[in-house]
Amino acid sequence: MDLSYLLFFFAGLGAFNGLALTAWLLWRRPVSLAQRWLAAVVLMLSVRTGKSVLFYFWPDIAKLVLQIGLSACFLIGPCLIAFVRACGDAQGERTRRDPIWLLALLTLVLGFGLLYPYSVHTALWQGPIWRSIQYFWLACLLLSAASLWLLLRRPPAMDASASGVTEAAPLDFGTGFAAAVTAGVSLVWAAYFWSGWTSYISGALSFSVLVCLSIAFAVFRRPALPAPAPLSEPYQQRKIAPAEAEAELAALHRLMVEEQLYRDPSLSLNKLARRLSMPPARLSQLLNDNHDISFRQYLNQHRIEAAKQLLGAPGPSSMEQVAEASGYLSMSTFYSSFKKAEGATPAAWRQAKLREAGS
Repeated sequence: MDLSYLLFFFAGLGAFNGLALTAWLLWRRPVSLAQRWLAAVVLMLSVRTGKSVLFYFWPDIAKLVLQIGLSACFLIGPCLIAFVRACGDAQGERTRRDPIWLLALLTLVLGFGLLYPYSVHTALWQGPIWRSIQYFWLACLLLSAASLWLLLRRPPAMDASASGVTEAAPLDFGTGFAAAVTAGVSLVWAAYFWSGWTSYISGALSFSVLVCLSIAFAVFRRPALPAPAPLSEPYQQRKIAPAEAEAELAALHRLMVEEQLYRDPSLSLNKLARRLSMPPARLSQLLNDNHDISFRQYLNQHRIEAAKQLLGAPGPSSMEQVAEASGYLSMSTFYSSFKKAEGATPAAWRQAKLREAGS
């Protein structure tokens, strides 16, 4: 077999599989924000490397194809930054404007391409534009690394499952996965940047290797073994004595009401147990067996009661202010939790209270 055919097959394999992976990421439900941005990164890389393969084997290919490939190369870095940021913001609180920035960059790319098409300004695209795109890509890689560093230093946010609503979970992209994607994109950038000392096709080959390794890891990795059951403490085998439970529940209630610990979005069972100077397992036992409620339900009750007091208080206050003062980071979590508990949205509940007060 001619080696050129084998080289074409393997170099184009990454672009083809990348397009298939993009379609799967967008098709898989539910689609998280980070999942959409990852699909954008893979799509831009697929278009960029696909253009390289076509140009390597058919140098006389239409200039429009080359322009599309370089335009996609310009967008790889911004999509990567948005993906890294979304990995640390599952609820989209801090990254809601990122699609606007990308849309502005896309408009800039399209406008520049219409004013200065590759077919007319070939020297411009092959010289200054190509070099500028490479260094812009490098700058985006450095910004992605800085965003990863900030994610590692940021305290964990409250889990959206606190609302008590059960639904299919989106794909989980943590900081480790974001770092791996950033490293892979850096490898492709390096292959293109130093292609003058190696080969122009090395960028497409490196992307093919990364995609194939990723697919192989996802298919052939061993399933995680279930974690061994923790050794139970003596008091976990029975209910806490009524007298002890009553005193501990009273202390817990005082702590939650007087210090308003429910306002802490990152409040966890372990953190609350430390404030009570008791093991987390005992606090869980106290709530589940002696109070017939889980920690999440108990915490949500306090947050809903606080929200009701704020909604019924005189004076204007926005829903965002009420949610934040009640311990919710996400408006969607606040609305779903409130409606589940009260049977109405916060706005409808407030209107009903105002009508009662006016009648």
